[in-house]
Parts: sequence; structure tokens; C-alpha cells
Amino acid sequence: MTDNKKITSHKVSTSLFLFFMAGLLIVSLSGCASNKEELLPPGDSTMMELWQGNAPSSHTVVRGRETLRRGLSAQETLASERLDESYSRTQENELSQIFPRLPNPDMVMYIFPHLAEGNTPVPGYSTVFPFYEQTQYALPGERTEAL
Repeated sequence: MTDNKKITSHKVSTSLFLFFMAGLLIVSLSGCASNKEELLPPGDSTMMELWQGNAPSSHTVVRGRETLRRGLSAQETLASERLDESYSRTQENELSQIFPRLPNPDMVMYIFPHLAEGNTPVPGYSTVFPFYEQTQYALPGERTEAL
């Protein structure tokens, strides 16, 4: 390739790049020229009406739900109550069964009456020390009882 062709090719690629950048600049600036009301026109409803469900579009949904809704019969109510009472699993119960606490024996220590700092009498008392500082939990399936 001769030097003249290289220069011409470079000029063409530079002019294409500048043309592309000018188009990109025009498109990006035209986005800033529009206003909020033009892009998102305000509706007829206030925010309170929308919150309370009085918007025109939600009326049809509410009416449709009301037509599909029916009350429970006496037999269905009793079955529902029995089902609720029979369900005994709770999150606390489930966690304590999967991750039981490991035994942490306590050491009870009795402090005899004594004199502190010379002549101050201290009555006897007892205190409890757990063997482990933290509560330890077993992994699922790990034995917690003695072998």
C-alpha cells in the first residue's frame, strides 16, 4: 500500500469516527431536551386515591376478586381448625431438634464466710461456673447422649 492510500484510508476512518460521535452526541442531547410531563404524564388520580384502591384500573380487579370470593362452610371451618391444631412444628421446636444444645455442666462453688480487706466481713455464698464459656450446639445427626 502506498503512502497516499494510507493517508486516504486514515482520513476516511477519522471522518467516519467523527460522524459517529456527532450522531451519538445529537441523540444523547435530544434525550435531555424532553421534560418529565411529556415522558410520564400525570394521571387523573391522586396518590391517596391510588393508595385506597380507587384508581380506575383497580376497580375491575377488586370486583373480580369479590365475585370469586366465597365463605367457608361449617365443615370446611372445622377441618381448617383441626388442621391448625394438629400442626405442632414451630421454628423453635424445629431448630432445637436439628441442632440440640450440647450438655454444659455447671460447677457449683461455695465461698465460706471470710474477712475482706482487713476487717470487712463477707457472708458465705455460692456461685455457679459453666464448664464452657459458650453454648455449643450439635451438628445435625451428631450424638448428644453419652456412649
